[in-house]
Amino acid sequence: MWCYSILYKEILLDSLIRNRIESLYGELIKNNSTYNQFSSERKLYFKQLHEGVPENVQKTLFLYDDADLSLRAILEREIYLQGFKDALHLHNELHISLD
Repeated sequence: MWCYSILYKEILLDSLIRNRIESLYGELIKNNSTYNQFSSERKLYFKQLHEGVPENVQKTLFLYDDADLSLRAILEREIYLQGFKDALHLHNELHISLD
């Protein structure tokens, strides 16, 4: 039974992290011109690469981009989760030192 509890908590945590990251991206798009500039440049460069490589390499280019985006998604989740853990640890340490 505890296995289902852990799985349920992981699903809830994943959902929380995904929603928070999506919210942060929304804020970046609205408020961070540097992010928008790099994002536009990345899209332009990828388009230029796609147009400049032979057709038999285009699929490989898309697979590379997909793998890269997947790795970034994993990294984002892990960074967010570690930040959350660090914040809880800091909160506990401050709470203990104030007692």
